[in-house]
Amino acid sequence: MKSLKSIGRLALESLRDLAPIIAVVTFFQLVVLQQPFPHLERTLFGLLAVLGGLMLFVRGLQIGLFPLGEAMAGAFARKGSLWWLLLFAFCLGFGTTVAEPALIAVAEEASEVQAGAGVIPDNEDSRETYALGLRYTVALSVGAALILGVLRILKGWPIHYLIIGGYLIVVTLTQFAPQEIIGVAYDSGGVTTSTITVPLVTALGFGLATVIKGRNPLIDGFGLIAFASLTPIIFVLLYGMVV
Repeated sequence: MKSLKSIGRLALESLRDLAPIIAVVTFFQLVVLQQPFPHLERTLFGLLAVLGGLMLFVRGLQIGLFPLGEAMAGAFARKGSLWWLLLFAFCLGFGTTVAEPALIAVAEEASEVQAGAGVIPDNEDSRETYALGLRYTVALSVGAALILGVLRILKGWPIHYLIIGGYLIVVTLTQFAPQEIIGVAYDSGGVTTSTITVPLVTALGFGLATVIKGRNPLIDGFGLIAFASLTPIIFVLLYGMVV
């Protein structure tokens, strides 16, 4: 009985999260366009699939990824080895980002557009090489961002100075980077904050701030996502200037 109540609560919460999207699509389809939904049965089935997937995803974060990330961060902090902690942070950032579905999609689309514009040769090998290079560049940047973020938590550095400095670098590099890479670089900062990366990175920061003496989880535990969004822009701009 308790399990059914829990499932029902998750279903209501997921439906509440999806309600604004459903309302917007329904309003514009029926009121503005004044057309019925094409393939209504398929649309309803897709909506139910999304609802079920969102329920499982949120529940998986609650019982799996968040506790795992916090526990591993705390264990490395208590171990007392800075290098192992930094290596773990880098590998976590690199591994989660290189497998990020949103990044894979953007990298493939960018390679197609760049090939169509004549920036790279229009053949399969060139497109694959470009997309893979872009993915690894973004993944490396997120790994570097987590190293910087972990050091910030350990040392207590103010986050705003680092963020302001980072965006000054972005603005400067934008003046010199090729025009065709600028939009890709700015989008790369957004696709890193997606389904796989965010939960583990957030858990890492919160876990460290919880176990390290003198750190406030509310003040110091958050902010890693900001670095993970900023550094890909810098790295991809440099990637475009070099490649």
